Amino acid sequence: MALKFGLLVPQGWTMDLARIKDPVEAYETMTSVAQTADEVGFASAWLVDHFHTIPHPTPEVTFECWVTTAALARDTRTIRIGQMVTCNGYRHPALLAKMASTVDVLSHGRLNFGIGAGWYEHEYRAYGYDYPDAPERLRYLREAVQVIRTMWTQEEATFEGKYYQVRGAINQPKGVQQPHIPLLIGGSGEKVTLKLVAQYGDACNVGDDPATMKQKFAVLKEHCETVGRDYASIHRTSTTFCLMADSDEQALEQLPAERKASLGKSVITALIGSPETIRQRLATYEEAGVQELLMRFVDGTNLEGIRRFAREFIA
Repeated sequence: MALKFGLLVPQGWTMDLARIKDPVEAYETMTSVAQTADEVGFASAWLVDHFHTIPHPTPEVTFECWVTTAALARDTRTIRIGQMVTCNGYRHPALLAKMASTVDVLSHGRLNFGIGAGWYEHEYRAYGYDYPDAPERLRYLREAVQVIRTMWTQEEATFEGKYYQVRGAINQPKGVQQPHIPLLIGGSGEKVTLKLVAQYGDACNVGDDPATMKQKFAVLKEHCETVGRDYASIHRTSTTFCLMADSDEQALEQLPAERKASLGKSVITALIGSPETIRQRLATYEEAGVQELLMRFVDGTNLEGIRRFAREFIA
């Protein structure tokens, strides 16, 4: 199977660390998940950019995304580290480009840079950020990705936009990877987001069932043809849940009721079931055009679940 596998690391935003009251122990638990994924051959580990739990804010441990990215880059050896995805509205893109360049160096060139328009209104307002409507957030994102690429490629970056202005910004070092750090744009919007991927992205993350993803990738290919971009040069990723058991029945029994309810019809396409069922579903993702599948394990701190998946599917 040519499909690569990534892991969404438990940070606390989904209450996955709620049972651990000591924040140091919670951090070390999170780190052990990334280190285990590194040891057993996962291609990538990903962090989510949230300041508190979702979909409802609670006073539980939630580690900040970029500080944690830097720490995990030093706590691991070969696995790539990325964000699924950085919220553009939380940090100025010139600063983000500088942060990413630094992390790429301290990881020895293992950074994936993921960014999106943002969506969690409560979090924006709780932390004092303005929350523009969706079309304007996408306009901010369009300028932001241009600023970031400019910071990574120009000796003195200059950009004059409606939302961002950069005037002679020096970004040294620019990172290790050439020609620059890979830039992943997250989102499935056909008219704007996938067009941004075709214009500026090195990778995309498209969610939903495999049949829908196949259609989204077809739209992305059309955008690539329109702007003169090689579709094959864009790394295509998606995200799903994983819970493996000896049988499908056991897996469904182990799936928490609230998770089953939130998955809805997606429970029949997520990686929930026996090894054979999961193998069949992986084939549908690959057939849809996914090159790397990023998984959130339902029991995210269970290291044996990660190891078992690797034994079954990562040779």
